[in-house]
Amino acid sequence: MKIGMQLRVGPRNWVSYAQAAEQAGFESIWMPEHLIMPVKMSGKPGSAHEGEPPISGETPAWDPWLQIAYLAGQTSTIRFGTNVFNIGLRHPFITARALMTADLISNGRVEFGIGASWLAEEWQAMELPFETRGRRVNESIRIIQQLFTQDVVEHQGEFFNFQPVSFMPKPVQAPWPPFHIGGDSIPAMRRAVQLGDGWMPMAQTPDTLAGSLAKLAQLREEAGRERPLQVTIYNIEPVSAEDLQRYRDMGVDRVLVVPQGHPRDGVDWIRRFGDQVLPAFA
Repeated sequence: MKIGMQLRVGPRNWVSYAQAAEQAGFESIWMPEHLIMPVKMSGKPGSAHEGEPPISGETPAWDPWLQIAYLAGQTSTIRFGTNVFNIGLRHPFITARALMTADLISNGRVEFGIGASWLAEEWQAMELPFETRGRRVNESIRIIQQLFTQDVVEHQGEFFNFQPVSFMPKPVQAPWPPFHIGGDSIPAMRRAVQLGDGWMPMAQTPDTLAGSLAKLAQLREEAGRERPLQVTIYNIEPVSAEDLQRYRDMGVDRVLVVPQGHPRDGVDWIRRFGDQVLPAFA
């Protein structure tokens, strides 16, 4: 099972965290993403219509593609992922160009985590209908995958229409950087089965995951999907070796952890985790 790390610190700590994670043996680093932070928010991951938002209008955010581009030059082996990128808020041309460039300059070290979004106010700020986000995300994914694999692409759809276009160069990873579909809902799981290379749920624990994996297996059988589907779990709470073992026993492919404590102590935490926990999951 792979162990990755979420990068939830400011720019002054990016390089030290990334280099420490690579040296400690972490498989990957993942960047959160929001395009804009509305002052008033509602909902939460797993439910767009209820619960206390986990972020506020004052939460800092950065462009994940610039983060990846910067950190790729400071590292050599560790992979980089988005956790998760709000693909529906951009035209697929823009996303495809950024993703391809990040994959190219990192020499194929990118994992593409995608979300349909829980934050309705972010869509309102972009003057896009939140209610159609699922269909817009599906169409965007299909367009990007076509751009990465076909010489010429022409498209007439519900949200996007364009004449024949070419897209060069293609990503280093063929046919594309892995697409990890975020979300705990049935539509998100179905999107992962039909369009993704992996499933990245937002609100799972070792106690809740078994039922979700059973549902995922059912959807895979109904869709006739035989090729592998990676499962990536992330947890912002402290995670123990026992938790990681339970995830591995259930068939999870990757777990993302967050360094605990003050950012100034993060590098030491990463090194200790690498010494005390990672060897058991290599």
